[in-house]
Amino acid sequence: MSIPGLCPRRRHTHGLLSVMAAALLGGNLLAAGPARAIDEVVIEFPLLDLNLIVRVAELEDPALLRQGSSDLAELDRASDGALGPKLSEVFNQPVPLGLLNIAEGSASSPLLEQALLVLSSLGTVEGADQGFTGAELLEALQAASANGQPTLLSLIKAIPGERVRLNLGRIREVSEQMLRQRRLSEKLIAAVPPAPVAAEVATAVLPVTRTEQRLQVKHRPVPLDVVLLQPAEGGNGRLAVISHGLWDEPLSFEGWGRRLAAAGYTVALPRHPGSDQQQQREVLNGKLPPPTPEELVLRPKDISAVIDAVGDGGLATGRVDSERVVVIGHSWGATTALQVAGAPTSDALLRERCNDLDDPYRNLSWTLQCSWLDAAGVGSLGDRRVISAVAVSPPLLLLFPPGSGRQLNGRVLIVSGSRDWVVPPDPEAVVPLSSGEALRLGHRLVLAQGGDHFNLRPVESADGGVLGSLMLAWTNGAFAAGVGARPGEGTAPMFGTSDWGHALIPLVDVSERLQVE
Repeated sequence: MSIPGLCPRRRHTHGLLSVMAAALLGGNLLAAGPARAIDEVVIEFPLLDLNLIVRVAELEDPALLRQGSSDLAELDRASDGALGPKLSEVFNQPVPLGLLNIAEGSASSPLLEQALLVLSSLGTVEGADQGFTGAELLEALQAASANGQPTLLSLIKAIPGERVRLNLGRIREVSEQMLRQRRLSEKLIAAVPPAPVAAEVATAVLPVTRTEQRLQVKHRPVPLDVVLLQPAEGGNGRLAVISHGLWDEPLSFEGWGRRLAAAGYTVALPRHPGSDQQQQREVLNGKLPPPTPEELVLRPKDISAVIDAVGDGGLATGRVDSERVVVIGHSWGATTALQVAGAPTSDALLRERCNDLDDPYRNLSWTLQCSWLDAAGVGSLGDRRVISAVAVSPPLLLLFPPGSGRQLNGRVLIVSGSRDWVVPPDPEAVVPLSSGEALRLGHRLVLAQGGDHFNLRPVESADGGVLGSLMLAWTNGAFAAGVGARPGEGTAPMFGTSDWGHALIPLVDVSERLQVE
């Protein structure tokens, strides 16, 4: 399934890194020699008003470089032969063979197309007579591999065209933009004191049992593997479900589950088979394409199927209430949690903004969000049994339209790390909630100072890691609130306790400041 218009073709200039990435992510096609061979690499230094020209032939052998006439050859001679061999070594590094297998069937993947669109802004290939097709790019990779393991240099030589141009200024612009996308969150964190830290965090109250069960579902051809964490005795009969992120697994989030189970909850952690760690391994081995847009619809169905199975005995949980559920998720799992909590999805912003490489809010998570375009129109899959959700580092700006908070079944806690460069806090958390509506309806935003996309995950720590106390406080509050867990004007914060902070990564509830900043 492809998304038209994501990779516009130009007659003489093409995205260099998109060319190389598509080749690296290609499958096995018949080799065919390119019509022209790249002769020069031009490295642009806009701030210095300088272009450095490197001839490809000179990179093959230091002796040829010493005799050459390019800018690099002159610099090499000026450095008494110190510069050239180092650069030549870089270009002659082998390309990992595993990459040659990745994209059998991936060339038309929306996820890949979005990645190539972003990469294309960092460099160009000049001198081609027409737009490159996926087959032609893969043929270039095959040609580069003809004499053994390909190198960066052999791949450049195999790409049809005359000249490669690298824009170091654009690379710097992207880096500076990533830093700008943290400034609002840093300002908010500085203005609000962090949550208190409990004097002692109880790592266990009730003994916890762990089982792995398999659940047949109608919406997938394969069963769901589900990890169940439950108190061995004395449970409260309440259910929480945790959804993992892209290319992750339940194990990464058992720490949250163990913290909740020790407090009496039954916790189910399903494995999403279309976007889990095993699927990543299959992609890297060339056996599967990247996740399809359909996963945007299938993942929420996984969550609802687990809730169904708890209610009808499809999962052996004992007596657990499946009519009132808290759902927790990380990254794509956080997006999934928002979906089942009732947030409506839309393709309007995806169509409007996905092709704009100069959008100041563009970030790495847009690569994934924009790949959802073909499914966004049917991704509104709210489950009325979900009374509340916790969304940690959710990609959400383009998927959920403004005003979505009013359509949620339950109140939502969004958590974002101040140093998250995968799903940066400003565009994906602060900006969407800054209208003040979130506060009025009882939704909250907690920022983790120094938190990134990965260190907020608990893995298997019994206390739930950085967010363990926060998860428990919010979940307790959601169940204690009764009908008050629903969004509404003037609702009180739903934290069960106030001492849910963390000693090393301060947690700050900035919700009250969103109308001000």
